[in-house]
Amino acid sequence: MTGSLPRMAHEIRTFGDPVLKSEAAPITDIDGRLVRLVDEMFDTLETSNGGIALAAPQIGIQKQIFVWDLDDGREVIFNPVIAESDGEWVYDEGCLSIPGLYVEMIRPRRVLLRGIDLDGNEVEREADDLEARMYQHELDHLHGVLMFDRMTPEQRSEALAEYRRLSAPEPERRGFRRLPLR
Repeated sequence: MTGSLPRMAHEIRTFGDPVLKSEAAPITDIDGRLVRLVDEMFDTLETSNGGIALAAPQIGIQKQIFVWDLDDGREVIFNPVIAESDGEWVYDEGCLSIPGLYVEMIRPRRVLLRGIDLDGNEVEREADDLEARMYQHELDHLHGVLMFDRMTPEQRSEALAEYRRLSAPEPERRGFRRLPLR
């Protein structure tokens, strides 16, 4: 028997959980517990329903960490910041913490992300389109910002109504609707 504990996937917190509206604390020390948490975040992401990224607050951990799994493979960043951004891109955005809802959102098309990697090195990532959007979305989670907070009042009202419909017991739900940008 080894001394290590089994890894586990965490439950993804959903809209209405106050942890999603709180500011996450910066990472000050990369140790074995943090490495284990990163592994568990990847386990959670793998068991999610098609997610490409996950921020620690989405599993109830108030730390500035997010993980992602795109074409380049699995990656993690601590204490991320968007150093630069430009352009504009409208795209249907979804969120593991607001399951089933996809809303047209406007965000910068290109970003420069800075943070710290698992080895404690400062890193920069230039990204555009989906990757840039993913960084912005996950960074929002670290600051207690959800998609609803980025919407116009009319769009937010419609999106909340649709989310309530999607969250209702099965007989009350009828399919999936894409909400346009207003």
